[in-house]
Amino acid sequence: MDQVTFFALALPLVVAAAMVILHPNPVYSALSLVLTLFLLAVYFLFLDAPMVAALQIIVYAGAIMVLFLFVIMLLNLQADPHEHQRQGLRLAAAVGGGVLVAELFLFLRRAPAGVPQGLRPEGFGTVTALSERLFTDFLLPFEITSVLLLVAVVGAVVLAKRQV
Repeated sequence: MDQVTFFALALPLVVAAAMVILHPNPVYSALSLVLTLFLLAVYFLFLDAPMVAALQIIVYAGAIMVLFLFVIMLLNLQADPHEHQRQGLRLAAAVGGGVLVAELFLFLRRAPAGVPQGLRPEGFGTVTALSERLFTDFLLPFEITSVLLLVAVVGAVVLAKRQV
């Protein structure tokens, strides 16, 4: 990916990510997060990782964000009545964010330009490479995760039945 494409995608990505934390309406913040996740998926496509990009869109921008929006609308969040008491927090957050941005620029100034091609393994980000690693090296954590998700679903059904 050339630098023009990188920075052309970086500006809307940073703006969308900033809107996630700066917008007072949680629904608009969640929609900004969806845009951020889509733009990250475009980065994965440029890095020759189409499977990771597809998973980013399907799992995070799709399923997880639908869940977030459902919870936000279910809670029916209103404006915070104690907003005027948090002015000092905004100043502290701005100073902390400025320090982090300054550190980032200092790091990027010393970082080498580009990544050597030999560092990326053959087939990086493809379905074959991902499934091979998942079902060989990470089989036990994968199975434990599937059992954990099954227990969570059964627990949610039991709790929902108890309340009805």
